[in-house]
Amino acid sequence: MTRTEILTNEIAQPVGPFSAAVATGQFLYLSGQVAQDPSSGKLVAGGVAEQTEQIFKNAAAILRAAGKDLSHVVKVTVFLTDIAEFAKINEIYGKHFDKPYPARTTVAVVALPLGAQVEFDIIAV
Repeated sequence: MTRTEILTNEIAQPVGPFSAAVATGQFLYLSGQVAQDPSSGKLVAGGVAEQTEQIFKNAAAILRAAGKDLSHVVKVTVFLTDIAEFAKINEIYGKHFDKPYPARTTVAVVALPLGAQVEFDIIAV
């Protein structure tokens, strides 16, 4: 099995022993994406809606670096610190994906990296 790291300067660089994304075979696995501003590495200002929009921008940048776009996404796992915010995320999510929508799981968690309110884990083909 060959693993290829996907690199782009359009996102904040990973801080730790992981890649932003890895391609293997026909699959592309993105590491969990929080709403980091690409230039500062800090979370974007605002709430869950602003964070969700930034996650989509960051994910799209990684997908572009791999020669793909959001239409190639087949599975998303959403991690949320407040499940009451799910409707906001769902509305934004629906604007970025077309039918047939990717499979999705949503998980309520106590905390996320950098104090984020939402994180996406994405698989594309």
